[in-house]
Amino acid sequence: MVEVYELKEKPEYFERAVQFFWNQWGTEKNFTFYHDCMLHSLHTNSDLPSFYIALENESIIGTYAILRNDLISRQDLFPWLACLYVSPEQRGRKIGSHLLKHALQETEKKGHSKLYLCTDLNGYYEKYGWIHMTNAFIFTGDESKVYESPPLSSR
Repeated sequence: MVEVYELKEKPEYFERAVQFFWNQWGTEKNFTFYHDCMLHSLHTNSDLPSFYIALENESIIGTYAILRNDLISRQDLFPWLACLYVSPEQRGRKIGSHLLKHALQETEKKGHSKLYLCTDLNGYYEKYGWIHMTNAFIFTGDESKVYESPPLSSR
């Protein structure tokens, strides 16, 4: 059975979680970025950033994060869903949709009425009611689509 935890609830998974996030989203030069960001998320009294892991049989099989900013030009929008990932061998089991639903619930618990994300994927988030609201620029200068969740209280 898949269970989702905020990393600060399972600090014993910290090193494995950093490696898992970095393996999917990092580069050869930014391991310390992930490590530092995730380390400080364990010890903050703030609700953000929050990193989440999906566990099955004590293995990390998926992730997501809720962040203040996803390194995108739209600094006026927050919080951001980032790092949604399911291991390839686990795909097709609706784990991604479970993580999305969990992220919306966590966002609402933290007192936010919307959640945003940026992506170059076509068609995935629309299946879950996300709305393409605009385009913006990520830190590399590349353009990315920006989506917003439906109002959380309407779910």
